[in-house]
Amino acid sequence: MRSNHVDVWVLGTAQDAGIPQLGCSCTHCAAARRDPLHERIGASLAVVDRMEGRFWLVDASPHIGRQLDGLRSQFADVEFSGLLLTHAHIGHYLGLAFLGREALNSCLLPVWCTPRMAAFLKHNQPWRQLVSLENIEIHEVSPGNPIPLSEHVTALPISVPHRDELSDTVAWRLRGAEASLVYCPDIDAWEGEILHWIRECDIALLDGTFFTSDELPTRDRREIPHPPIEDAVERLDTLGTIIRFIHFNHSNRLLGDPEALTWLQKKEFDISHRGDRWRLA
Repeated sequence: MRSNHVDVWVLGTAQDAGIPQLGCSCTHCAAARRDPLHERIGASLAVVDRMEGRFWLVDASPHIGRQLDGLRSQFADVEFSGLLLTHAHIGHYLGLAFLGREALNSCLLPVWCTPRMAAFLKHNQPWRQLVSLENIEIHEVSPGNPIPLSEHVTALPISVPHRDELSDTVAWRLRGAEASLVYCPDIDAWEGEILHWIRECDIALLDGTFFTSDELPTRDRREIPHPPIEDAVERLDTLGTIIRFIHFNHSNRLLGDPEALTWLQKKEFDISHRGDRWRLA
């Protein structure tokens, strides 16, 4: 008999390129090359409904193969039943390529995304081929309109401000009978509707790309305006929700600085780890 639970599993916690990052020899990347314990792969979640024997991914990272293998080692008898996408930056949709005939060769796997993200996939190769060969079946969703994944869990897309070169961006609220979780790995500012949904949920996994605003001195911050964790802690400290940061850039001090992590934990925040599990029902 299946156990009576719906859980969210953290499958990865790094910014799009992972750690170590290609072409980088910084302290964190060098440590990850020496010791796999320091490696981090792209941010992604799995929603596992063991009552129905099904699971869904939130985002398709470039590390999707390893993430699915790890999930299968935990749950050999659950069916891959679909994908929820946040936006069209490389860490969040490139894994779709492995659903094609060169790899998994899935059949009409549901993919939920906004109309603008859907148009991007339908009109650009190689994603267009996934649609035409019916490896994926795109379902357009509008922010604010929940979708039932199963009888036990619903998913609500929430519009958030983020660079929109290729698509718009959403966070996802995942809700079961016992708890709700908000997943927002990318945002440009902690403002607007997302603050309401963070207040209303039990757990929030939020954009922790940078610890401070000066981590990449050679880059124009206007190009990558992720709010640094130092500022986010002050902005979010009255929300009354369990908050864990995710989507770490390889420059983030929290990856190797015990003092920074201690500071964060004293503020009653923490970081996400691959393998973390949160019960929804």
